[in-house]
Amino acid sequence: MRRTQGYSYQPLPQQAPGPSNASHDALEEENERMAEELKGKIGALKSLTIDIGNEVRYQDRLLRGIDEDMDRTGGFMSNTINRVVRLGKGGHRNYMCYMFLFVMAVFFVLYLILKLR
Repeated sequence: MRRTQGYSYQPLPQQAPGPSNASHDALEEENERMAEELKGKIGALKSLTIDIGNEVRYQDRLLRGIDEDMDRTGGFMSNTINRVVRLGKGGHRNYMCYMFLFVMAVFFVLYLILKLR
């Protein structure tokens, strides 16, 4: 991103060859002015990089939190699936029918709630 605020460089007119104090002083003043402009731009870039660093640290914290939540959820789902498998391996087929009917009833109720909204 290029910023042109306050930058108004205008080349000095060409003078006859030979050193002159007036042209040397003008060049020195021009150099000092440009150095000050550069210092201001460097300060702006420094504050921008600090802000970017803070944002990166904040986003990293959020991502780590999401990762921990996903790990906990994965463990919870694993335990639930293991229970369902144990229930299915048991000799009681009626439990699976009851579970299937319960799931269908929950989906039906959710469908009605979303449809009537």
